[in-house]
Amino acid sequence: MTFNLGSKVKKEPVLTVSVLLAAVSAVWNPPSVGYASFIDVRVLGILLCLMLVVAGLQDSGVFTRLGLLLVRRCRNIHQLAAALVGLCFFLSMVLTNDVALITFVPFAILSLRLSGQEQFIVPVVALQTIAANLGSMMTPMGNPQNLFLYAKSSISPAAFLRLTAPYAALSFALLAAAVAMLRRTPLGTAPEIREDEGIHTHDIYAFRHIRLAVYILLGMMCMCCVLRFVSWKLLAAVVLPAIFIVNRRLFLRADYSLLLTFVFLFIFTGNVSSVPAVRNMLASLVTGREILTAVAASQVISNVPAALLLSGFTDNCRALIIGTNIGGLGTLIASMASLISWRQITAAYPEKKGAYFRWFTISNVLFLAVLLGAALYSGH
Repeated sequence: MTFNLGSKVKKEPVLTVSVLLAAVSAVWNPPSVGYASFIDVRVLGILLCLMLVVAGLQDSGVFTRLGLLLVRRCRNIHQLAAALVGLCFFLSMVLTNDVALITFVPFAILSLRLSGQEQFIVPVVALQTIAANLGSMMTPMGNPQNLFLYAKSSISPAAFLRLTAPYAALSFALLAAAVAMLRRTPLGTAPEIREDEGIHTHDIYAFRHIRLAVYILLGMMCMCCVLRFVSWKLLAAVVLPAIFIVNRRLFLRADYSLLLTFVFLFIFTGNVSSVPAVRNMLASLVTGREILTAVAASQVISNVPAALLLSGFTDNCRALIIGTNIGGLGTLIASMASLISWRQITAAYPEKKGAYFRWFTISNVLFLAVLLGAALYSGH
């Protein structure tokens, strides 16, 4: 078996960049046991537990069943698109944006195909992607950068919601307006998803009640930990053994590349911060321009690395929360979750690749312009 470095880099570009940054920064601060102090183990522990619990809930089929209940009530394309986009928007607040897209983009493709509305696949999936990236900004557990910045700051849960809720509300209004612009077309009959259509009956109906109850309880404990009611050590001591006992295969579903990306970016930030001249220079560039800097950096390296990197040079975590969340709009890599939809579309409809890229880019730029304008106007 041969090792193809090029394919690995292509598959994990952000991890590759983080490794290179950590390696280059080691010139200023050679590797030592002091590196351990750079790594925020609490964030990594909570993130791993969340990944495992959400994977369990996804595996139970509860979210797909919810989607079916909504979609089967739809009678026209507006209702169907609103249901598919709304699922991504609201469930990304608790599922995270990437899991929402992994779950509901294939579901959308199948629903539109079975209802004979494949001409709407490009705009609906593009809006689903925007919805997942913007809905996830609402809560600390909605995406990795929120979890990190919330943990790093002293902001309270209520203050976090007060900060993000206006932008989430504006995002929802923009999404509703975009869905309303779709051509009104009746569905005729509601899409009927069968096992032979690509979503297995086991995934939809076969609830394993004991497992589901365990996942729900563990999810509640994760939420309590994020809200600082439970220590992360207690969370890890409960969640990891419980998942191992209930369904150890879920450990294979965790995004370890994201965890490693965090580790290497922690090392890079720690190394750079250990050099006063470099730290002061970067701090002077970021301070007072947190939102614009976060949006610009996200377009190139995506919003999760942007949050980790910029947080080392400013204490204004509130501005970074807003900047990195709306910074997930724009380019295809501004949020790595957007690549999930891109892969799904290009795999199912390779001939629509160009149309999707154009629709995605134009709609993202428009949403970004409105939300960035609102953020700058509000003075965050």
